[in-house]
Amino acid sequence: MDRVPHVVFLCTGNAARSVMAGAMLAAKAEGVKVTTAGTHVIEGQPMSWRTRDAMTEVGVAAVGHRSRQLRKHDLDADVIVALAREHVGWIRREHPEAAARTATLRRLVRDLPHEPGPLAERIARLHLDAVELEPWEDVEDPAGGDLDTFIGCARELLHLVDELAPRLGAPGT
Repeated sequence: MDRVPHVVFLCTGNAARSVMAGAMLAAKAEGVKVTTAGTHVIEGQPMSWRTRDAMTEVGVAAVGHRSRQLRKHDLDADVIVALAREHVGWIRREHPEAAARTATLRRLVRDLPHEPGPLAERIARLHLDAVELEPWEDVEDPAGGDLDTFIGCARELLHLVDELAPRLGAPGT
């Protein structure tokens, strides 16, 4: 039996971008284990009302979400999907053993081959630990913005997650 791919979405506070992207992938790809985390988190905080309402606007929910810091066992994921270059840089500094499996969502949508074969092998061929990080890779943090800013972020993430899901090679994608 094939192992279920494990995807970790990583942002700063685990309060908006990673929450939205994780819920979107979980709804889209039943054969994927999805975890969300942050690089600088106040543990146990609920998502903001703007995050919740933006997710409702695009038809997804993250019921019972509480913010959490990235944990050591999260580093065993098949891929760590960062929402901005700063998160990839943080992994490279703090957890270099996971750098070859960490990339921004935008880079994975652009570069991860949509082909048969184990996800780990396709990720390894990207040499993500050596990739130069570029400004186009960031999904802007909606924090501090109004509801329309959060909805715009949610729509952008929904499009990107829709592009990523079939590349993960899980059943149901």
